[in-house]
Amino acid sequence: MTNTIHWLGAGLSAVPGIIELAKKETPLIVWNRSLPKAEQALKNDAVDVDVRQLDWDALADTVKKGDVLVSMLPATLHLTVAKFCLAHEAHFVSSSYIAPDMAELDSQAKDLNLCFVNEVGLDPGIDHLLAHLLVDSYQNSEQFSPDNQHYFRSYCGGFPKVANDFRYKFSWSPLGVLKALRSKAKWQENGVAKTSNAPWEALSEYQAQLADHSETFQAYPNRDSLPFIKQYNFQDDWDVQEFVRGTLRLNGWSTAWQPLFDEIATLEGASGDARLLEISKDLEQKYLYGENEPDRVVMCVELEARKEGKVVWHQSYHLDSKGNAQGQAMARLVSLTVSLAIESVLNNEIAPGVSAAPDKPEQIDKWLSALTGHGESIGHHNHVTK
Repeated sequence: MTNTIHWLGAGLSAVPGIIELAKKETPLIVWNRSLPKAEQALKNDAVDVDVRQLDWDALADTVKKGDVLVSMLPATLHLTVAKFCLAHEAHFVSSSYIAPDMAELDSQAKDLNLCFVNEVGLDPGIDHLLAHLLVDSYQNSEQFSPDNQHYFRSYCGGFPKVANDFRYKFSWSPLGVLKALRSKAKWQENGVAKTSNAPWEALSEYQAQLADHSETFQAYPNRDSLPFIKQYNFQDDWDVQEFVRGTLRLNGWSTAWQPLFDEIATLEGASGDARLLEISKDLEQKYLYGENEPDRVVMCVELEARKEGKVVWHQSYHLDSKGNAQGQAMARLVSLTVSLAIESVLNNEIAPGVSAAPDKPEQIDKWLSALTGHGESIGHHNHVTK
C-alpha cells in the first residue's frame, strides 16, 4: 500500500518543495485554509497538484496509517497536527523548532513507530546539517583535543537582493519579525553564558567569508543557543569559549530600524500589542516583496579551535542564494529541505520518535547533494593552511 503525503499549508515558503514532491510518484495532497490562494500559488506548467480545503474531518477521513503529515501552518498549530498524527498513526514533519510540548510526545511516537521530525528547514535545518559536519570533521582531525578553546558561530539572514533604504523586506506579515525583536537571547561568550533582552542590545559586526568575496553584515544572537551545544555533539569536557546561533542583517539595518527599536522598547500589555499590530500593517504596505522581486539568503556556519591562543583548526560552510525562477531563495531552502525530510521518513531513514535534522554525515551528505542537484550552492572553507 502506497503512503500519501499530506502537506498542510501552502504559503509562499512551501511552494518549491510541494512542486518537487508533486513530480515524484508518491501521492501528494495539499490542504490549505484558503483554497483559492493555494490553487493560485501552485499553478504551474510542470505538475498538477491535488489541492483541497483544509477541513479536519475531511483530513481524518483521508489519512491512512503510515501517511506523512507536513505542518507548514502557524507554529501554534503544530501540536494539534502532531496529536492528530498520533490518533491516526501518521508521521509528522515540520520546519519549526521543537517546542517542549512537542518533545513530550517522543515516547508516544516511539510506541507507535512514528517519526516526528522537526527543525528541517533553512534555520533551523540546513544550519544543523552544516554544524554536525563541522563537529564530525573536527573530532576526526589530528588537531582535535577537548582542551582546545572552541569557538562556534552560526548565522543566517534573509533580505532583499537589491538593498532598499529599510535594509529589509517582508515575505509575509511583519508581526512575527516584530515580536522576535522583543525576544530574549542566550549565548556563550568568553566561556560564560550571556543574555540580551532585544537584538539591539547585542549587535555586532560579522565578516562573512562567501564564495568569491567577504562581506560585512550586522549580526545578533537569537533565541537560546545553549541547548544546541549538546545537540551539536559538543562534549561536556570541551572548553567552549564561544557558541552563538544568530541572525544576519544587511549593514545599516540597525540605523534604518532605530525609530522602530525605540518605540518597541516602550510597548507593554494589550495596548502595546495593538500598537505592534498597527506597526505591522504599516510595514506590510511599505516593505512587502513585490511580485517576482528576488530575495537573498546568506548563511555562515563555522567552528574554530585554538591552542594556547593559536588557531589550530578552523573550517566553515556558507551559502549565498538569490531568488530565481524556481522561487524565492528563502522559500526554496526551507521547503526543499522539508521535502528531503519527508522522503527520508518514507524511506525508513529516520528513527522513530521526536527528532531534529539528521546528525549522521552519510545522511547529511545525501541531503546536501540533493540540494546541490536543485541548483543550491553550499561552499566550504578551510581557513588554516598547513
